Amino acid sequence: MAHQITIMPSGHVLFAQPGETVLQAALREGFPLPYGCRNGACGTCKGKIVQGAVDYGSYSAATLTEMEKQAGMALFCCASPLSELVIECREIGAIKDIKIKTLPCRVQKMEHVAPDVMIIYLKLPANERLQFLAGQYIDILMKDGKRRSFSLANAPHDDELLQLHVRNYSGGTFAEHVFSRMKERDILRFEGPLGTFFLREDSDKPIVFVASGTGFAPVKGILEHVFHIKNTRGSARKMVLYWGNRTKADLYMANLADSWQREHDNFTFIPVLSEALPADDWNGRNGLVHQAVLQDFSDLSGHQVYACGAPAMVEAAHRDFTSLRGLPEEEFFSDAFTASRVNPDDARP
Repeated sequence: MAHQITIMPSGHVLFAQPGETVLQAALREGFPLPYGCRNGACGTCKGKIVQGAVDYGSYSAATLTEMEKQAGMALFCCASPLSELVIECREIGAIKDIKIKTLPCRVQKMEHVAPDVMIIYLKLPANERLQFLAGQYIDILMKDGKRRSFSLANAPHDDELLQLHVRNYSGGTFAEHVFSRMKERDILRFEGPLGTFFLREDSDKPIVFVASGTGFAPVKGILEHVFHIKNTRGSARKMVLYWGNRTKADLYMANLADSWQREHDNFTFIPVLSEALPADDWNGRNGLVHQAVLQDFSDLSGHQVYACGAPAMVEAAHRDFTSLRGLPEEEFFSDAFTASRVNPDDARP
């Protein structure tokens, strides 16, 4: 039977069908809740059960602890109603009117930009465009029924081609296909846009972007959107990007980020390497990327932070920025590249 769900503090009411999670029901009925991985690993969708009971589903115990469950918390991407519910969580109004589509696309171009990173440019059919917010992602629909999530690296105003940054790694079924067999003009299918990692344009707070590896992809899309806004509307929020990688070769678009810094006086780029090679001749910052932020900021209470990349980095950034630097919980936005909701061994890029 269907169960009624009331979202507080908005008072919005929806109904979950049998087998649906709270998140699935909310998205289907047009009430976007914060979410990222959709498999209980990133914690973006965490909220409070004020009244009622849920089946918590399958999730990472590190993301939802027993103490949090006892306090009434749940992960709405995994939790299914067992009764009428009253829940407490934020709603994301900006994506309410964006339709999620399933579309074919053609591989227009492939660029091997680092030893283990390929940029893929996808072209939609002539009569189609994908409406999305900078920072969102799409799911590539594979022939065996599995899904592979990739952040969109282009801004909405530059949507002739959709840009994906794909990292090659052992065991990554789609990634191995990209690096060994994919060729230009191949046809793919995808579903999107998905996710709630996008710029909150109702704020003028300075922004700290923290990216690791191909977590640069959605940050690139957001930054290019912000620069477009600046050129058309005069917005000039102060922004700094910390991009962490192991070696200099992994900074596959450092020249682009450097050019942003030259062209925009409100933007600063700080690359950080954790395992710089002697051949890198590296004179920049060293260590873990989120620790570089801690070194530079004694107080983040007046900032917004957008963090994307490895789950360990995102988790550490959230913990340390909120507990040690006063960042308000509601001003931390993240997209952790967690395991696919279909195949736990298939990590996001």
